[in-house]
Amino acid sequence: MYPFPHPVARPSVLSRSRRRPLLAVAAVLGLGVSACGTETSAGGSSTVVVNIGYQSKTINTVTAGTLLHARGTFERKLNAIGKTSGVHYKVVWQDFPSGPPLTAQMIAGKVDIGSMGDYPVLVNGSKTAEFPDARSELVAVTGYNLRGSLNQVVVPKDSPAQKLTDLRGKVVSTSVGSAAHGMLVNALRKNGLSPDDVKLLNQEPAVGASALEGQQVAALSQFVPWPQLMVFRKQGKLLYDGGSNGVPTFHAVVSRKAFADDHPEVMRAFLESVRDTADYLNKNPLAAAQQVAKVTGIEPEVVYLYNGPSGLVTFDPTIKPQLVDALSKDLPFLKDLGSVKNLDLDKFVNDSYLRKIYGASYDAASKSTASPSMLSGQDPVCHQQVKEPLTASEVWFSGQKSTGVAATPTCLLRQIAAHDGDVRAAYVPDAKYGTRMFASAATWVLDPGLSANSRLLPFEVAADADSYLADHSDARKLGYEAAVEAAS
Repeated sequence: MYPFPHPVARPSVLSRSRRRPLLAVAAVLGLGVSACGTETSAGGSSTVVVNIGYQSKTINTVTAGTLLHARGTFERKLNAIGKTSGVHYKVVWQDFPSGPPLTAQMIAGKVDIGSMGDYPVLVNGSKTAEFPDARSELVAVTGYNLRGSLNQVVVPKDSPAQKLTDLRGKVVSTSVGSAAHGMLVNALRKNGLSPDDVKLLNQEPAVGASALEGQQVAALSQFVPWPQLMVFRKQGKLLYDGGSNGVPTFHAVVSRKAFADDHPEVMRAFLESVRDTADYLNKNPLAAAQQVAKVTGIEPEVVYLYNGPSGLVTFDPTIKPQLVDALSKDLPFLKDLGSVKNLDLDKFVNDSYLRKIYGASYDAASKSTASPSMLSGQDPVCHQQVKEPLTASEVWFSGQKSTGVAATPTCLLRQIAAHDGDVRAAYVPDAKYGTRMFASAATWVLDPGLSANSRLLPFEVAADADSYLADHSDARKLGYEAAVEAAS
C-alpha cells in the first residue's frame, strides 16, 4: 500500500518584524505573534524577511512553490538586488496542506506571498479585506485548466457506480469550500441531483483519499493531484471529470498589499521567478516532473500527467479574462456557504506587477490560451507527424530517460505492444474531450469502422464509452490489455 504524501514540516521559528501583527486575530486563531518584515542587526544593516506560503502537494502551484523553492530562483534574484542595495533578504518557506490555514497565517501577518486554488483565493481576498495590514491582492496565476478538469470525482476501484447519479444517498468526501466542492455541487445539479441528494463529509484531501481506499466513503471529490493519484495507484477509478461542467479552474498567487507596497523590488523578483520557473517547466517538463516528485513524494508519472506537455495544467502566470470571469461566477456559491462576505474583484485582481515585467507584450500574453507545451515529433510506428492535440499520445518506458510520442492512441498501443519491457506510464487524450489521462485507466472502444490508425478510442469515464457504443453498433468495449492486443 502506498503512503499518502504528508506536508513538509513548517519552520518552528519565524523572524521578528518591525510591522506589528494583528494580535487579536492571532489570539482568535491560536497563532503565535511573530511576523515578517525588516530586522535590524546590531551593526545597523537591515534584513528583509519574506515569508512564502505554498502547498507542496498541490502540483498546480509548483511554479510559485515547490519547483520555485527547489531551484532557488527567487533567492538568487534577491541576492543580486541585495548586492546593489546593501539589504539582506531572508526567505522563509512555509508548507501548508490547503488554502485556509495559509490564509489564517496571512491574516496574522506571517505570510507575505502565497499560492492557492481559485475558491480559497476568493476566501482569502474576503477575509483579509477586513484587516488593513493583511489585505491581499491576486497578482498572478500559476496554472489553469479552462475546462475545469483539475477537479474530479473518483470511486473505489470495484465500485458499481458508473455515473454521478449512482451516488444518490451515498457519502462523498470533499473539502468544503474548495473548488472540488464547488465542482461537485455544479455537477450534481447538472445531472439532475441536488447537493442534498448526497451526504457530504468535510475532509482534507489526504484524509479523504485514505477514507476512499478503506471504502469508508462512496466517492472522493478533490482537486489536483488527488484524483489521478488514486487512479494511478489503482485505489480508485474516475467517475466524473469536472471538465464536463465547462467551468475554468486555476491556482493563483496572492500577496499582502502592505508588504508589496513596502517592498516592490521583492514582488518583482518573485513574479519574475514565477515566470522563469514556468518557462523552465514548459521547456523541460519531464525533468521538472521528476524534481517535483522527489520533493513531494508524489509519483513522477502522476506529476507528469498534470504538468507534462499537453497536460491537464497550462502554466502561465498572466491573468486571463476567462479566469477572472470564473471567479465572479464562483462567488455566489461561497457566499451561500458563508465563506465569503463581500469582495470587489476589480480591486482584488491586480495585474499591475505583471504588466511591469511583461511590458507591452502583457495584453497579448494574457489573452492567449495556447498551451506553451505541446506534444510533437515523429511517430516511430505509424510514421506520422505528431501534431494533432486531440489525438497526440505519449509513452514513458521503464529505463528510458525520455518519453516517446505517438500520433494517435491506436499508434501508442502499437508501440507498447512492440516494446520488450515495462511501461512506466502511457498518456492518451480522451476521445470525447481530449483530456489527458492514463491509458491503462481508460475505457477502450474498438470501432472497426474507423481508419486503421484511429480505431481504438480511449474514454475517460465509462458513461461516455457507453454513449459512444449506443450510437455505433459495430463498436465494442475493451479492457486495456485487450486493447493493446487488438492494436498489435
